[in-house]
Amino acid sequence: MNVAELLVRCLESEGVTHVFGVPGEENEDLLFALEPSSIQFVPTRHEQGAAFIADVWGRLTGRAGVCLATLGPGATNLVTAVADANLDKAPLVALTAQGGLDRLHHESHQAVDVIGMLRPVTKWSAAITSPAIVEEVVRKAFKVAEREKPGATHVELSEDVAGLDVDDAREPIPRRTVRRPAPDPRAVEEAADLLRRARRPLLLAGNGAVRTRASAALRHLAERFDVPVVSTFMGKGAVPDDSPRSLLTIGLGFRDFAARAVDDADLVVAVGYDIAEYAPEDWNPAGDKPIVHVDFEPAEVYVQYAPRVEVVADVCASLQALTAALEEAPGRYEHGWYVPVRDRVVEDVAGYALEPGAPFTIPGVLGVLRRVLPRDGLLISDVGTHKMWIARNFPTYVPGGCLISNGLASMGIALPGGIAASLVDPDRPVVAAMGDGGFLMNSQELETARRVGAGFVCLVLRDDDYGLIGWKQERSRGRSVSTRIGNPDLVEYARSFGVAAYRPEGPAELEARLRAALEARELCLLDVPVDTAVNSELVAKLEQHWSNDP
Repeated sequence: MNVAELLVRCLESEGVTHVFGVPGEENEDLLFALEPSSIQFVPTRHEQGAAFIADVWGRLTGRAGVCLATLGPGATNLVTAVADANLDKAPLVALTAQGGLDRLHHESHQAVDVIGMLRPVTKWSAAITSPAIVEEVVRKAFKVAEREKPGATHVELSEDVAGLDVDDAREPIPRRTVRRPAPDPRAVEEAADLLRRARRPLLLAGNGAVRTRASAALRHLAERFDVPVVSTFMGKGAVPDDSPRSLLTIGLGFRDFAARAVDDADLVVAVGYDIAEYAPEDWNPAGDKPIVHVDFEPAEVYVQYAPRVEVVADVCASLQALTAALEEAPGRYEHGWYVPVRDRVVEDVAGYALEPGAPFTIPGVLGVLRRVLPRDGLLISDVGTHKMWIARNFPTYVPGGCLISNGLASMGIALPGGIAASLVDPDRPVVAAMGDGGFLMNSQELETARRVGAGFVCLVLRDDDYGLIGWKQERSRGRSVSTRIGNPDLVEYARSFGVAAYRPEGPAELEARLRAALEARELCLLDVPVDTAVNSELVAKLEQHWSNDP
C-alpha cells in the first residue's frame, strides 16, 4: 500500500466514519484511498462548510470530526471554521494536501505555508514528511484534538509523500483510554470550606460542564445543597432550565436579571468555565468576587478571575468529591435567596407570546419552537441577534440540547451543523436557526444536506440586516450604519436546491410547519421575516425592566 492508504487505515482505527471536504489534485491519492474504505467521503460545496460540519460533529460526539482540503485556496478556506472549533473546544482534525516537497523551498503554484497558517488556530499542526511517521502523526492528531480541553489539530500530506510505497503489514497505533487525574484532596477540602462559609453560593456552568458529561454531578450538587446554577451560552443544558435552581443564562452583553444573582452571590463556583466565551470583567468587574475554579486546566491569569481555590482534575470527579466533602459537613446557606431572580427570569421569558396578526419577533418565534421541539431535540444557533435571544429565551433541558458558537462566534455554522447533527443521529429532531446573513454565508450546503439525506429544519430569521451589529451600534451611537443587506427570494432559492421551503403567514402556520417537518425528519427551510426595529424596542424594554426591577 501507499502512504495515503496507510493514513486511511489509521483513520479507520480512530473510529472515523465520515470525512467532509472538497477534492483537489494534490489530495488525489487520499481520495482514492478513501473510496474502498469503510469511511464515507462527503463532498461539500465549500471547505468552510466541511470544517463546520466536522466542528459540530466533534461537539456532539466528543470524537474528532474530520475535514479535508487541498493545498492553497482549499486550505485557506478551512481557517475560519477550524479556528471556531479550536475556540469552542470542539475536537476536529483537518487534513490538507500540499505540493511536492521538491518545490516547497521556492515560490510555486498555490503553495502557501499551511502549517504555519493553521498553527495559531489549532492545538497542533504538523506535516507527514516521511512514510516512517504516518501512524504517529495520525494518532497524535486525534489524541491532542480529543484530550481536555479539546480543539483542532491539522495534518498536512504532500502529494509526492502520499504516493510512496509502505509495507502492507504496518498497523495503526491503537487508541487507548487515558484516565484523567483525580482531584487533589486538599484543594477539594479548601473549596468545600469556602462553600460551608458562604451564605449565597452560586454555580456558574460553562462549556466544560456540558462537554465533559459532568452535568449529572453538577445537578446532584445543586439539588442536594440548594445551590442555584446560571449557565454561559455554551453551558446551556448542563442543568435543566425547568429545574427550580436554574437561573437560565448569563452573558448577553448587557445587564440582565440573571446578572443580579451573580452580583448578590458571595461565592461563585465556576465549573468548566471558558474565558474565551465570556470575559470575567463582565460579571466580576471589581475582581473582588470569591471564586472556586473547577476545570481540567488551571485558571487563566486575569485580574477579574483570581480564584481562591483551583480544583484542577476531571470535572465530574471534582464535583463528586466536593459533594462528598459537603455531605460530611454541610454549610448553612440562605435558603431560596435566588428564588426572586428565578421567578423574574421565568416570568419575562414567558412574556413574548406571538399574537395572531402581529409581526414575528425573535423571542416570539422561539416560544413557538420550544413548544414544538421535543425536550431532547437539538437547536443549533448561528451567530447574530437571534443568538442572544436563543441564549436567553430558549429553555434547554438536556446537555447538548442547544449548541451555540460563542468562542470564535463565527457566522455560517448552523446550516453545516444541521448536516452533522442529522448524520450523527438521524432520529433526533434538529432545528438550525440562523439569520439571513449567516444563512447566505453557507447556503450552498443545502445541496450537500439534500444529497446526504439530512433531515432538519433551517429556520431563517430574516431581517435584511446584519442585525446584531446594527443593534450594538444603536446602543453605542443611537443609530446604525452599513448593516442593511438585501436577499433573494429565500423560499424559491431553497426550492431550487430541491428543498421544501415555506414562508409562514403567522404563528399558527409557523407551528404547523415546524411540527410537520420535525415529525417527518424533513429537510425544510422556513423563511420567517422579523423586524429589526421591533427587536431593538424589545431589548430596550428589557434593559429598562432590569434597571427598574426592585
